[in-house]
Amino acid sequence: MPKAIKPKQLPLRLNRVGKTDVRTQFAALCYRIRKNKVEVCIITTRRTKRWILPKGWPMHKQTPAQAAATEAWEEAGLTGKAYDRCLGVYTYQKTIGTEVLPVITLVYPVKITAVHSEWPEAHQRRRKWVSLSKAASKVKEPELKRIIASFTPAMVKR
Repeated sequence: MPKAIKPKQLPLRLNRVGKTDVRTQFAALCYRIRKNKVEVCIITTRRTKRWILPKGWPMHKQTPAQAAATEAWEEAGLTGKAYDRCLGVYTYQKTIGTEVLPVITLVYPVKITAVHSEWPEAHQRRRKWVSLSKAASKVKEPELKRIIASFTPAMVKR
């Protein structure tokens, strides 16, 4: 029996600024295989234009993986198969109005089967397909860098 592949999770840092409750989001690690290499889709944030994965808040009657897939469609124009396998967790600080809220984000893999030319947030964001190492170098959060860099499609088949 092959040894299970387990990504190493970095310790979480939850800086308590503003509200004391921690918020939860779900992110989509959207991937495809091109020329036998894994590519990941990264998108820009609306305000600061830094690179991130599509992510959003929990949705009524959707699993975390389904919510991540919904965000992949809304924010990046991507559809595919979402897997109920959390790849890891990262934290960041989200500014809403004048408040800075701690957010814990769970990352779910989504194997992309269609890339659409029109989608809900197409005029607000850029999307880019890059290698795992390039995606890891472009995102800011250390835990997310580790999750992306250690991803392999074999992780979703267990």
